[in-house]
Amino acid sequence: MAVESTVDPTQTLVDLLDLSSADGAQTDEEIFVGTSVQQAGRRIFGGQVLAQALIAAIRTVEPTREVHSMHAYFLRAGDALEPITFGVQRLRDGRSFSARRAHAYQNGVPILSMIASFQQPDDGLSHQERMPEGVPDPESLPSTADLLGDMDHPLARAWSFDRPFDIRHVDGALYVQHDSDRVARNAVWMKTFAPMPADQGLHRAALAYASDYTLLESILRQHGLSWITPGMSVASLDHAMWWHRPVKVDEWLLYVQQSPSASGARGLSTGQIFNRAGELVATVAQEGMVRVP
Repeated sequence: MAVESTVDPTQTLVDLLDLSSADGAQTDEEIFVGTSVQQAGRRIFGGQVLAQALIAAIRTVEPTREVHSMHAYFLRAGDALEPITFGVQRLRDGRSFSARRAHAYQNGVPILSMIASFQQPDDGLSHQERMPEGVPDPESLPSTADLLGDMDHPLARAWSFDRPFDIRHVDGALYVQHDSDRVARNAVWMKTFAPMPADQGLHRAALAYASDYTLLESILRQHGLSWITPGMSVASLDHAMWWHRPVKVDEWLLYVQQSPSASGARGLSTGQIFNRAGELVATVAQEGMVRVP
């Protein structure tokens, strides 16, 4: 039986996002350095690099300006045993908006490239799509540990106890078996296991981290695949995200995902993230490589 970790995974996330500054005197970038956590494999979780790059960009912007959009490309797989260097370029600081370019480097080559935009708070028009009705409450759904916690396997243990987010599938989880209903839709409730510091930039970066967990599952569900389908290869190619309203990741969020298209060994997934009050707090889009035998 897998033994529950004694490490607080939420604190681990906070520590991951606490980047250190470094000397960037010989470049046109402001330099930060981050670390990774030991994982079942050496490959870095893409959401981690997204969140860390975003924090690096946030560190160069006036505190009153919140990130509202981000567009990133995953260029290479990262090595969890090596530190990550983040370089940030100040592209623009206007009256209301700021723009930053951030790159994540390992061994002198970029593994991620991102541009993020920030805005001074402002008033304007307001509307949103409605949160789906009839979704089961998260408390009524099994956690990942409920589903996998008794499996004596490193990956099952990592998914069950080492993730900073409690992930609960509205439909059947795809960890070890596929769903009999072949639909290009997926939904999960998610929140951190423990409270987070009251820093909106940190919460938005943490949401970027979690947004990469299950987004491609809408593609897998359509084709009757699970994460352990023999010979399958899946990788995130790019990631776009828009924050619409303030968010608290230590409270339950409903992440509703769908895939409008898959072809050419690539699939596109989009997601909407609602808080429990029904407010649409963020929208996400990602294209992933999905190869099957």
